[in-house]
Amino acid sequence: AAGVEPRKRRDAASLERRGVSAGSRGYAMSETPLVSTVVIFLNEERFLGEAVESVLAQTYPHWELLLCDDGSTDRSSEIASEYARRYPGRIRYLDHPGHENRGLSAARTLGVEHSRGELIAFLDGDDVWLPHKLERQVEILREQPHAGMIYGDTMFWFSWTGDSADAARDVPTETGFDIDVLVLPPTLLVRYLEDEEAYPCVCSVLVRRQVIDEVGGLESEYRGGSQDMVFNTKVFLHAPVYVSRECWALYRQHPNSFWARMRQQGLYADDGRPHATRHKYLDWVEGYLDRKRIDCPDVRRALDRALWPYRHPRLYEIRRRVGPQWHRVRSNIARLTAWRRR
Repeated sequence: AAGVEPRKRRDAASLERRGVSAGSRGYAMSETPLVSTVVIFLNEERFLGEAVESVLAQTYPHWELLLCDDGSTDRSSEIASEYARRYPGRIRYLDHPGHENRGLSAARTLGVEHSRGELIAFLDGDDVWLPHKLERQVEILREQPHAGMIYGDTMFWFSWTGDSADAARDVPTETGFDIDVLVLPPTLLVRYLEDEEAYPCVCSVLVRRQVIDEVGGLESEYRGGSQDMVFNTKVFLHAPVYVSRECWALYRQHPNSFWARMRQQGLYADDGRPHATRHKYLDWVEGYLDRKRIDCPDVRRALDRALWPYRHPRLYEIRRRVGPQWHRVRSNIARLTAWRRR
């Protein structure tokens, strides 16, 4: 508590320097806001119960839970329905018409559309919250009325297996900030365009419902990887986001996870190489900026740099192979091109 006032003064000063007055862009919040927790799942019978129990264990009491089924064919639907029967009025089970599979964004949209809360939290059916997650995030958002969203560190969770070797692999994500800080648009988007690993895990996010409405909701038609970052991109362009160094969630790592399957299909690579998932996301960002006529030079420059390997794959491969000698090679190519034009 001793650090709250200095932090608030520092963040207010930052807003003033960036042209946002202390009395503007604030989001009013009731004393005990209802948090609508949207848990999406597809064939998660092995882990879904643990995800739900982590919500039930929250020290913050004012929440509702929406269990959004994206067309499961295992016992997940039965497990979710049983929780809804055991906690009527507190937990609801939802699925698409005809029990269809429509993708992660559509499943989250289903939950948001049925939500009643001022604040929206997301959790996937194979991940887990720590007990104080909602309590701390609600407290911080109350202290930070300009923040439209908050997220923090997340633990890449290998030790759920109980194997001692896996316990040594647990590692927190990197927020990229050494201190708790309110980050103004479009800083977080520029950072993510420059570094694909600099992203908030969806299980660590709490966002104001008003902000979701202001940015036009989630992109329900977008399927494949980076669906959460498509939504985050809209928020990062629109509202200040509070980034905390606290860890509130465990992101389970297992061979049947969504991203593990993307790797197996060759659609995602986490070693810095270009991949189809990233390319699709970057193309979406470019289209979104064009459709919304968003003139933001910092974002455009970062986007052009991020798209360069996809637009110039041969040059990218040369650059990757020559490494530190790339600048010399590029200069020679420029000279040769200029000579041929004479």
